[in-house]
Amino acid sequence: MKTNHITLPILSCALVLLLQGCTLTSHPLGKPAIGKPSSSAEMERLIDQPGPIQLETINSADWSESLADLVNLKSPVAIQAELRDRDEPIQIYAHLLKHPQRGNYLVDTGMSRKLVDDPGKEGLNWAIQKVMHLEKLHINKSTAEILQGMDGKLSGVFFTHLHIDHISGMPDIQNDVPLYIGASESTETNFKNMFVRGASDQLLKDKQSLQEWRFQPDPQNKFEGIIDVFEDGSVFAISVPGHTPGSVAFLIRTTLGPVLLTGDTCITRWGWEHTVEPGDFTADHERNLKSLKSLKELVASHPQIEVRLGHQL
Repeated sequence: MKTNHITLPILSCALVLLLQGCTLTSHPLGKPAIGKPSSSAEMERLIDQPGPIQLETINSADWSESLADLVNLKSPVAIQAELRDRDEPIQIYAHLLKHPQRGNYLVDTGMSRKLVDDPGKEGLNWAIQKVMHLEKLHINKSTAEILQGMDGKLSGVFFTHLHIDHISGMPDIQNDVPLYIGASESTETNFKNMFVRGASDQLLKDKQSLQEWRFQPDPQNKFEGIIDVFEDGSVFAISVPGHTPGSVAFLIRTTLGPVLLTGDTCITRWGWEHTVEPGDFTADHERNLKSLKSLKELVASHPQIEVRLGHQL
């Protein structure tokens, strides 16, 4: 009986921890991220004016994934369209932006050849390797090659979110490069995080502390928050929670016109055209759909915006 009295509380605590889940990574948070709070009104006032940013979207790797992961097949729209699960071709992107004074930044990281050549060494256990189907992945331009071809050093990385396919270039990123994330991205708990936390920790090991954008409510209530990243109206970080708690989209005023990087708030072209949020790896479908609709309303008001989706252009 004595053993049972001791074992029961331990099992109860273990069950509570299992149900609560854990954070996506134990990597530390550092100082708040650069930028100042802004508003949708200020962002929209500037959208139609050409900006100073040079932006290149690089297809780092071709891949394929289950459509059920990419589109919510349980959505009424998907059901009406009679979508069925299948392999869907996608890409893994790195977006290289150059600010004339602040330097070079990546939005997400592309794919490191080190991760593909030895995934176990980079923290991907056999279960993650099986789910990711790395045998379907073909690198076009590794993260190291992107950095080698860059004019100047890398000043920072802006993450749309911290899912593995968006931090898979981290083995090639120098340890002194600042890293920026959305609010609560690395701190909110979820049961699913238990399966990937080890890989996330390994990919971020020895890197700079994560700097979190401190969003404030949008006065116009079109988004949950907006940050003027360089405080000159050239790049806006937009809080679009749902796919992950801290998902971020970016509105970039380039020399060729405005570009919206949706991150995985919308992954596929079909999802964007039919207003259907991503599928199985989405943390909160209702919240994701709300964020997607807000982005689509922004583009409808400013149709000159070029939309670049999470994994399909």
